[in-house]
Amino acid sequence: MDCKNCKNTLSPEADYCSNCGGKVIRNRLTLKNLFHHVNETFFNFDNKLLRTFIGLFKNPEDVIVGYIDGTRKKYVDVIAYFALAISLSGLQLFVLSKLDIDMSGAWDTNTEVGKQQQAFTEAIYKYTSEYQSLVMMLYIPFYALLAKLVFRKYKRFNYTELLVVFLYTQAHISIASVLLLPLIGLTDSISFTGYGMLVLLFQFGYFVFALKRVYGLTAMQIFKRTLLFLFILFLLLIIATVGIAFVMYQMGMFDKMKDAA
Repeated sequence: MDCKNCKNTLSPEADYCSNCGGKVIRNRLTLKNLFHHVNETFFNFDNKLLRTFIGLFKNPEDVIVGYIDGTRKKYVDVIAYFALAISLSGLQLFVLSKLDIDMSGAWDTNTEVGKQQQAFTEAIYKYTSEYQSLVMMLYIPFYALLAKLVFRKYKRFNYTELLVVFLYTQAHISIASVLLLPLIGLTDSISFTGYGMLVLLFQFGYFVFALKRVYGLTAMQIFKRTLLFLFILFLLLIIATVGIAFVMYQMGMFDKMKDAA
């Protein structure tokens, strides 16, 4: 008998392939064993996906550092987990596009200035929504570079390993945020803006938690690194604000707002 996956020769009583680890399937496909397979793959408490999701909440260092150090079978591969996050984010955008989301509360649309500001906000939202997968991928090298600066005194990870850290953490945040999505539809107390702020706070908090665990830092050490991160981020925001203001000035948007006022 040969393995159907890798063609390795197996003993008749083997349940798993000694070469690739694939399970030996002897029964024909029926509705019963198909249901059992789906249940075992996706809903069993001990399945790899659920184990990875729970592990990234409880012990992110076990998942992330384990993968970096060579443990590749216990949890979902980092690329596969990130690909799943991108797929679920696409589904999330599809659902959001079907919901009647009110974004008008951000600005006073009774004035021309408010209408201009609201149009600019909606244009940014539309652009980031259409290219969310690309934006997610571009975040990763930026986060890794920022972490390299913030944690420069700790030599635990190189830049490539930091890419793995943020691939896992960003993917986990995206998957978890999809689970929070029903809060918009099920309650009127949370607006789309409130949902966005909730996800942003969760992202920041989870990054701090995960980096503390993967670097093995004390509470005081991660607090100091967080302050340094906020300082660097503040400088980057100033640079970005100046850059955006310059672009708006070149496009004549300030003149339009002045005329509207």
